[in-house]
Amino acid sequence: MVKEILKKLSNAHGVSGSENSVMGIARREVKNHVDELHEDAMGNLVAVKKGNRFRIMIAAHADEIGLMVKSIDEKGFLRFVTLGGWYPPTLYNQRVILHGAKGAIPGVLGGKPPHKMDEEERKKGVKADDLFIDIGAKDRDGVVSLGVEIGTPGTMDRDVVELANGRLTGKAFDNRVGVAMLIAVLQQVKSPFTIYGVFTVQEEVGLKGAKTSAYTIDPDCAIATDVTVPGDHPGIDTKDVPVEMGKGPVITIVDASGRGLIASRAMVQWLKSTAEACDIPVQMEVGAGGTTDATAIHLERGGIPSTTISIATRYIHSPVEVVDPDDIEAGIRLLVEALKTKPKL
Repeated sequence: MVKEILKKLSNAHGVSGSENSVMGIARREVKNHVDELHEDAMGNLVAVKKGNRFRIMIAAHADEIGLMVKSIDEKGFLRFVTLGGWYPPTLYNQRVILHGAKGAIPGVLGGKPPHKMDEEERKKGVKADDLFIDIGAKDRDGVVSLGVEIGTPGTMDRDVVELANGRLTGKAFDNRVGVAMLIAVLQQVKSPFTIYGVFTVQEEVGLKGAKTSAYTIDPDCAIATDVTVPGDHPGIDTKDVPVEMGKGPVITIVDASGRGLIASRAMVQWLKSTAEACDIPVQMEVGAGGTTDATAIHLERGGIPSTTISIATRYIHSPVEVVDPDDIEAGIRLLVEALKTKPKL
């Protein structure tokens, strides 16, 4: 079941540049279902199912947004940089896990308590620079003795919890949802074409793994699997974001108002036609927000026809993202069915 693999992936920790634990899960899940499996120089995990000369790349980024220690003061408090797109108030008073040389170390993100904030500070809101990590150490030597040093990465301390109607909440659904989809596709797909399933690194800090892997593979076309923001909850207007959780996977036409991906029309039509033929509910998206690995991929070599299949996920880039597993299952089926045919490029 996709729920179980998503729980494993979300509960694992893999900030940008430190994706090994997530890659280990992906490797174990797909190794008996592919013809080749290797890690490239950038750290991307590349799984290959051999077919004919037509090459289709499916990319899912394995990294999550997180933190990295930048300094340790004499009292044992840690200052950090954010890795990826955090909204700073989200970080305030969260529990974290530091991934040090001697193993996982729990900590909390501390800051000035509201009781001691003046009116101007309350209006401005919390900034990342106002916060620090407290692991309970009494001094700098105590921190170092625990295996924590400058450059130690950190992630949120959250496990997946099931909500009503089978929906799930947890951290890093962006993009463990896409990773779960790619794992399931590689386990299930029977295609006449050569499929490259790439679990990419460092998407959250610049789409880096997608760029290098697409250059090396030089596919004929590509799909990124990722998440997207729905407009189905308070604080957001459906006229601006007409995508809803529970209504099927989302096919990208344009993201980031065209500054990111303007998808190949042939790729969009291929997926849309497959969905219609197989009675799979899908949603179409013209987005003004973020972008995905497909943006880096489609600009490689002489241009690679690309699009994205996303899953509507509430509260992304927070530790309490929410997803409907039925949407993920429909996305898996859409990919499995589409890969039986060839897009008319």
